[in-house]
Amino acid sequence: MFENLSERLERSFKILKGEGKITEVNVAETLKDVRKALLDADVNYKVAKTFTDTVKEKALGQNVLTAVRPSQLMVKIVHDELTALMGGDTVELELKGHPSVILMSGLQGSGKTTMSGKLALMLKNKKHRRPLLAACDVYRPAAIDQLTVLGEQIEVPIYKEEGNKNPIEIAQNAIREAKAKNYDVVIVDTAGRLAVDEQMMQEIAAIKEAVTPDQILFVVDAMTGQDAVNTAKEFNDRLDFNGVVLTKLDGDTRGGAALSIRTVVSKPIMFVGTGEKLEALDVFHPSRMADRILGMGDIVSLVEKAQEQFDEEEAKKLTKKLARNQFDFNDFLTQIAQIKKMGNIKDLMGMIPGVGKQIKDLDIDDNAFKSVEAIIYSMTPYERSHPDAINGSRRQRIAKGSGTNIQEVNRLLKQFEQTRKMMKNVANMPMGKMGMPKFRR
Repeated sequence: MFENLSERLERSFKILKGEGKITEVNVAETLKDVRKALLDADVNYKVAKTFTDTVKEKALGQNVLTAVRPSQLMVKIVHDELTALMGGDTVELELKGHPSVILMSGLQGSGKTTMSGKLALMLKNKKHRRPLLAACDVYRPAAIDQLTVLGEQIEVPIYKEEGNKNPIEIAQNAIREAKAKNYDVVIVDTAGRLAVDEQMMQEIAAIKEAVTPDQILFVVDAMTGQDAVNTAKEFNDRLDFNGVVLTKLDGDTRGGAALSIRTVVSKPIMFVGTGEKLEALDVFHPSRMADRILGMGDIVSLVEKAQEQFDEEEAKKLTKKLARNQFDFNDFLTQIAQIKKMGNIKDLMGMIPGVGKQIKDLDIDDNAFKSVEAIIYSMTPYERSHPDAINGSRRQRIAKGSGTNIQEVNRLLKQFEQTRKMMKNVANMPMGKMGMPKFRR
């Protein structure tokens, strides 16, 4: 996501490198490139023009400090304006009803049903809510079956009515069900069409009037570019929705929708879908997204993702095992599972400042751990708990059982031993404030 835009912006800022001060000439030349970069990323023309005009005005009004180079100052101004362009502040869901009702809207194919499941999982795991999914798409073949499968995967109940083709009644009955069974959030999955039509708009407006939702979310495929912005405007004119959910931001998208939609409809982007996994739903943070666009990484989001998989009790046990040099392949498997839950590996690495550009052309397979797991699962329980007992004959058996070769098994055992030594050293460091290692000079 945004890779091409990031590269183009970086090239634009190079125009100012080596310049002693900001002038109207070098700013104009830089911003001409910036505007082209935004337009190539499918940002709305008026939005791109207003953006560059604002940056120019602020840049020319700045006195460059001795310690700050013109290119650095321009990056700072562009970062601030990108953040403002995407909404400035992070906007959270406001759920006040009993139960709270979230109405999902959008075109067919935008990922609305999958997003309903992802949102239910997020509310269940992170907000400790008891969601109920309401299957109100009575037109698309298998829509109800899809929602049912999603509900089973995330262990969230589904309200559906076989044979009833009235989505308004189904939504109302779902809310009654939620009240009776003490579910505190109802997520209403509505029907979509391949294009905006009057019948769809009338139907979803009627559902809105019948269930008076706390929040109306508009789900849109980021890969549709400016069409996404135009569709959002039509839905907002009829529904006055609360926020936008952008899907497929992990795909081959130029990102223009994310940069334009906030300005055009004056509604915040609240969530972004970043992968196929049901956990791949993130709260949208404009400032962090600006960091990523400008190649600064997003270390805060990376830490948050790690913390979501962090179990304090397990961490204490692991620290004790590390200190005693008892870290084994069972622990190794647990760590791999936690990393995999965090999301797409390439996206995670891209959150580290300076790494994104270096790995942009690398094909990092999400199944990179498969051969490692195959080798570990080919070990006996005793071998996993006692890595030092794995001799030559055992290595040959493990290689054969995992479909790998002896060299791969040897490489893994060597890497494991190096990792174990390094982790033992870290675990034995004196602890400073906030539980962080205190390094001696």
